[in-house]
Amino acid sequence: MSNSDGRYSARALAEFVNKNFALLVLGVFIAGGGFFAGSLWTENQQLRSGGTPNILGTNTAAQPQPPQQPTTGTASIDDDPILGDKNAPITMIEFSDYECPFCKRYFDDTFSQIKAKYIDTGKVKLVFRDLPLSFHDPMATKEAVAANCARKQGGDTTYFKYHDEIFKQTTSNGNGLNDEKIKTIATDIGLNLAQFESCLQDKAMEDEVKKDVADAGKAGATGTPSFIIGKTTADGNINGSLVVGAQPYGAFEAVIESLLQ
Repeated sequence: MSNSDGRYSARALAEFVNKNFALLVLGVFIAGGGFFAGSLWTENQQLRSGGTPNILGTNTAAQPQPPQQPTTGTASIDDDPILGDKNAPITMIEFSDYECPFCKRYFDDTFSQIKAKYIDTGKVKLVFRDLPLSFHDPMATKEAVAANCARKQGGDTTYFKYHDEIFKQTTSNGNGLNDEKIKTIATDIGLNLAQFESCLQDKAMEDEVKKDVADAGKAGATGTPSFIIGKTTADGNINGSLVVGAQPYGAFEAVIESLLQ
């Protein structure tokens, strides 16, 4: 049924599925706890010691990825936006790119489940940090700056309103939005447009994004999205499990539940 390189041929696989569909479904859930190998997607990159992304390439085709082996990473909360109870026992730091299709996939498929079970119940707080990839610029960085400008006007709550709208509306890959759409979102969520446009030109806002990129390299982030999940500490540095890619909800649930025990 498989080719010499280990891949299943389309015809053989179709015949196998038709004959063994029920057993196949049962086997997937038993062996993987409901994990479908094709659901782990990431934009891979190598980060140099200085923290500047050195892009090696992306998974542009629908390539299934194996379950991630447990690794750890360390990152600071810094002064970045927080969603949830600031005193929550668990902190999840997300390094993300607003134009990354796999970051959008995580937002669409998984984020709401984590928010409902853990963030809204005070068990986890989310810290969102920017990791725009160079081949998604200039729009990826523009969107990161725009979200930070929304925060400047309305705090963390407004930041995440803007954050949500970007991921809902973008089609990703560097051209998912445009300059006018960035301003339209600002107007739609009630921002002062003149102040917002002025903020977009503030170099300090872009410098903040660049700092996040550098910190992502130091933290061990190897793709977007990347997450560090660990116990909340007084010094704001989180040393915990490093989860890379748009993994299914169960992968996050397993890490969080182990920390809550």
